[in-house]
Amino acid sequence: MTAASDVSMAAPRAAARRRSRDWSGALLNGYLLVFFAYMFLPLGFMVIAAFNAAPTPSATDWQGFTLRWFTELPQDKRFVQGLWHSLAIAGGVIAFSIPLGLSGAFILTRMQSRVTTVLYTVLVSPVLIPGIVLGVTTMIFWRDYFGLQAGLFTAMIAQTSFIASYCMLMFMARLQRQDRVLEEAALDLGATPMLVFRRITIPFLMPTILTACVISFLQSIENYNTTFFAIGSSWTLVTEIGSRMRFGLSPIINAIGVIFIAITITVAVTHTLVTRKRA
Repeated sequence: MTAASDVSMAAPRAAARRRSRDWSGALLNGYLLVFFAYMFLPLGFMVIAAFNAAPTPSATDWQGFTLRWFTELPQDKRFVQGLWHSLAIAGGVIAFSIPLGLSGAFILTRMQSRVTTVLYTVLVSPVLIPGIVLGVTTMIFWRDYFGLQAGLFTAMIAQTSFIASYCMLMFMARLQRQDRVLEEAALDLGATPMLVFRRITIPFLMPTILTACVISFLQSIENYNTTFFAIGSSWTLVTEIGSRMRFGLSPIINAIGVIFIAITITVAVTHTLVTRKRA
């Protein structure tokens, strides 16, 4: 009787567990659906508006399919010039942020001192400072002390001031996982510190260096607050888009968004395929 009663009670418990798993799975799927809809529906509407013949960006007021906004984009000289300005600034930011971030990471991970905590706070603080403050202070500093008017260089320096901190944090995370035995063995065998750095440390850091370059580029390209207040009378692609919002958006901006989405997807798919092929 006891065994029979146990069997009869186990069946309802198993059914209850299945119902609980079903509800948990349904809630999780519903959450994922809402999350991805929140993330990608605006991009979908933007893509639709880029191919809409309506003179103002719209995904609901459909007036016919067109590629007009893509053909007009190269004819807009300010957009094209702003893109070149953005690429030039991003290149300079990468050139400054990688060495600065790497230097700060080496100091904080290799130096044994009581001031390390204070130095870490100082080097990370630009990440916490509002972009408006960084832009304005950079512009004022270079104008008052060096007589340099605001432009592409000051925008690049202002961006570097906080992007280098991101790079430093990435390098610190990588260096903390490094086995120092290889470096010590190379030094014991007569290698110079520069040779050890070039043959051991740099190859170990190379994946992080490449990732930091990509992050620096993306942070620079999309930055608005710091760039707007440090660039003066010049402009980038993002600041030009922001300035035109006061007079009404053009579907050309949607076309720019579609191009960037296509480039991002292409790079991501290519990286995935190359990684799988190597694996």
